[in-house]
Amino acid sequence: MHYRPLGRTRLTVSELGFGCASWWGKPRFPEAQALGLVHAAIDLGFTFFDTGASYSAGEAEPRLGRALKGRDLSKLVIASKAGTYHAGGGRIARDFSPAAVVASAERSLRNLGLESLGLLQLHGPAVSELTDELLGAVTSLKARGLVQALGVNSFDAAVIEHVVGLPQFDVVMVDYNVLRPEREPLIARAAAAGKGVLAGMALAMGHTRPLLARLKGPQDLWYAARALARHRDELARGARFRFLHQQSGVTGSQAALGYVLANPDVSCAVFGATRMAHLVENAEASELRVPDALMARIRDAQAAS
Repeated sequence: MHYRPLGRTRLTVSELGFGCASWWGKPRFPEAQALGLVHAAIDLGFTFFDTGASYSAGEAEPRLGRALKGRDLSKLVIASKAGTYHAGGGRIARDFSPAAVVASAERSLRNLGLESLGLLQLHGPAVSELTDELLGAVTSLKARGLVQALGVNSFDAAVIEHVVGLPQFDVVMVDYNVLRPEREPLIARAAAAGKGVLAGMALAMGHTRPLLARLKGPQDLWYAARALARHRDELARGARFRFLHQQSGVTGSQAALGYVLANPDVSCAVFGATRMAHLVENAEASELRVPDALMARIRDAQAAS
């Protein structure tokens, strides 16, 4: 595993990060398997673990806390998110009031069993919600030693553009993958401003593979249903990248991660896994380089999308 600086923070992170969300955090996914994946990721050299207060109906943070219990945390950067929360009935609610964000961060620390979060990110705020009062509140968390770095996770380019100009924030997380090359100028501006850049959805949610080819277990049915409900455009665009899964010497997932890691302005590419074989396979992407011919083919497919 290779490591990169997280912007101008004093933190260094594995260039691949483990996302603790979605099916991984749900009670339907066996606890032993979920914890085993985190332990294996640590053994493979992962040092960045990303979760959120609202993830997996609020179950992801406590589960990650149980996975971390008794482990050496000295080299790990644990990231969580505030501003959204599970409101019951499958609903995600928003509250970016200063008091709610501070309370969420303090609750995250308890859920995770930590004294300090490596990174706290505001989860999808609007520009109008980034008030002086909220900036003061999150800065106070840092001053109290409860948070080492502050960030914003948003897939709205206008929000990230705004955050790049705010000195209170150290990190941005954007949706960057083979289906999102348009994020590259924004990533470059963020890095030039000293922000650490996290690539969320680094595997494009698996949309480069045919949907039916993924159906091998209950988690695959859950992800497929979500894709059909929310991401039909990405499914259609992903069809142009089927060739990623037809290469010799590199798997489709490794090629997709390699594309993201080829961008030197990215600090860490984050993905989730619910199968040990996939975790091990994806971890190998840190040691691989996407061949020039394959990278050119990716660029051609992006231009045609």
